[in-house]
Amino acid sequence: MPSRLARLIVTRPAGEAAHWVQALRAQGWPAQALPLIDIGEPASVEARAALQFWRANWSQVDALLFVSGAAVSHFFAEEAVARPLAPFKTRFWAPGPGTARQLEQALGALGIAPERIDSPAADAAQFDSEHLWPVVAPQVVAGSRILIVRGSTMEAPAAEGSVPGHGRDWLIRQCEARGARVEGCVAYERRPPVFDDADRALVAQATLAGSVWLFSSSEALAALCVAQPSARWTAVTALVTHPRIAQAARNAGFGRVIESRPSLPDVLRVLESECTAP
Repeated sequence: MPSRLARLIVTRPAGEAAHWVQALRAQGWPAQALPLIDIGEPASVEARAALQFWRANWSQVDALLFVSGAAVSHFFAEEAVARPLAPFKTRFWAPGPGTARQLEQALGALGIAPERIDSPAADAAQFDSEHLWPVVAPQVVAGSRILIVRGSTMEAPAAEGSVPGHGRDWLIRQCEARGARVEGCVAYERRPPVFDDADRALVAQATLAGSVWLFSSSEALAALCVAQPSARWTAVTALVTHPRIAQAARNAGFGRVIESRPSLPDVLRVLESECTAP
């Protein structure tokens, strides 16, 4: 039987959270934003210099992988992104439809057709590297140059010799196994949240029965656990958008874990089947 929902906590970064809260409230759900990852410009001078280089020289590579909407928005945040010199061969990879939509808008401003974007099918079981790979694998041959545009985590050192940035390297390994040269570009930096009194009050309320936390990244969940180490989550539900996040939520002690595909329509369908609005 569907449980009664008193509050729905959206944990995406601030800009995305505002959009999701508005859309969820429009459908009658009591959504509130509590961003658990703060996103800003890279702090490293070297990372900022590399970002400027790739904004000007992106057409040197065969494909750019944008790991998230944040990667798109921060890479294209300045007019320094060069317009293409025809002809050019570069493809643009996106692991999901949200990132692909942002890419289409950003590329359109440069006069680049959306047909150059590759992403999993709209009905894919998940939107991640594993489901993107079959789409883009035929493009990758020995000598291909691939640029990964992603974020870094503040104060988290990168492994020596690794591609710049932090995140999953599964697709990088697939490309390298085919003889491709994979490079990295840090477009933004993730930082832990700084809670004020209102945020702490919201967290306290959201440990009570009737609360649902919407998580779209394991890092956001980890940031919550670090920020509130004594909180108990046994009475509340985690609504998560990937099996890896589901396992992290179980490990954190959430009493109920529900999985959904990441798109807003899919999340709404899960809410309608599992919960009742107040």
